[in-house]
Amino acid sequence: MSDITKVALDAMGGDNAPGEIVKGAVEAVGRRKDIKIFLTGKEDRLRKELSQYTYPKEQIEIVNATEVIETAEPPVKAIRGKKDSSIVVAMKMVKNGEADAFVSAGSTGAVLVGGQVLVGRIKGVERPPLAPLLPTLKGVSLLIDCGANVDARPSHLVQFAKMGSIYMESVMGKKNPTVGIVNIGAEEEKGNALVKETFPLLKACTDINFIGSVEARDIPYGAADVIVCEAFVGNVILKLYEGVGGALLKKVKSGLMTNLRSKIGALLVKPALKATMKDFDASEYGGAPLLGLNGLVVKTHGSSTSTEVCNSIIQCVTFKQQNINGKIRAAIQGAQDEEKEKSVGGAK
Repeated sequence: MSDITKVALDAMGGDNAPGEIVKGAVEAVGRRKDIKIFLTGKEDRLRKELSQYTYPKEQIEIVNATEVIETAEPPVKAIRGKKDSSIVVAMKMVKNGEADAFVSAGSTGAVLVGGQVLVGRIKGVERPPLAPLLPTLKGVSLLIDCGANVDARPSHLVQFAKMGSIYMESVMGKKNPTVGIVNIGAEEEKGNALVKETFPLLKACTDINFIGSVEARDIPYGAADVIVCEAFVGNVILKLYEGVGGALLKKVKSGLMTNLRSKIGALLVKPALKATMKDFDASEYGGAPLLGLNGLVVKTHGSSTSTEVCNSIIQCVTFKQQNINGKIRAAIQGAQDEEKEKSVGGAK
């Protein structure tokens, strides 16, 4: 296995492309020597952006792609129709083994469709979930799913829990991570039909550390390492999380500037406040991986700055080194073999 992690980076996706995307790539190769980045996009624009920086030329290569998939475009039509887009060209590099990972701040829908159609699912994975890391008082928790599967089934959520556990243990170094399912109360009998049906299935899993229901208000306190839910609920949690965090920060800043005394106090607490806010800055943890695919696909925020792009690229190194796809493949295959044995035993 090569020591170099090759990342195909969609340089044209996102609100701040290509400027912040290219800058993030330059920052990444400045921090790591074991990364090779392929910038996919319009070559003339990318060369112009790169000309502003000094960087190791052997670590960044431009791969020309003449088309761009816009956020408002229908994802399936865009992936099929724009075969020379920066997203499709980059994903095909992963599919063909030319790159280990794909990173994009572009159209979420196109990334989700392309991930399944072009990169392909691991055999046995029913639905690949998007799994961002959420900052909490105890560190970080993995929210799975946050946007890929709005209408999920219980079996999907069970796989989410298993894949999330593998990711937290292997990538984040969390031994025997706790798993909780999002619910409206702690009692087992509470919840909608999906939660009620999924709860006993998770409880019966011997390969995860299931601790029961987790209420939304407990997530910021680090109630569980892996937060399991279907994408509609997960996306609402993620967006509210980001919104409350932003509003609270503005309120704190406003309060510290109200009078001379508060301004003096602000100067005194600034170093501690800055360190605390960094811990709760989601961009510090990179993007959200789309788990369960044959290659690594990472989706970053559409408004990503160079910091999040850089961290998302570096995140790919750990993913490759820890062989996450191989571990997920083994776990899913093991679960299927176990089900087959039960079926054969029951038939006898």
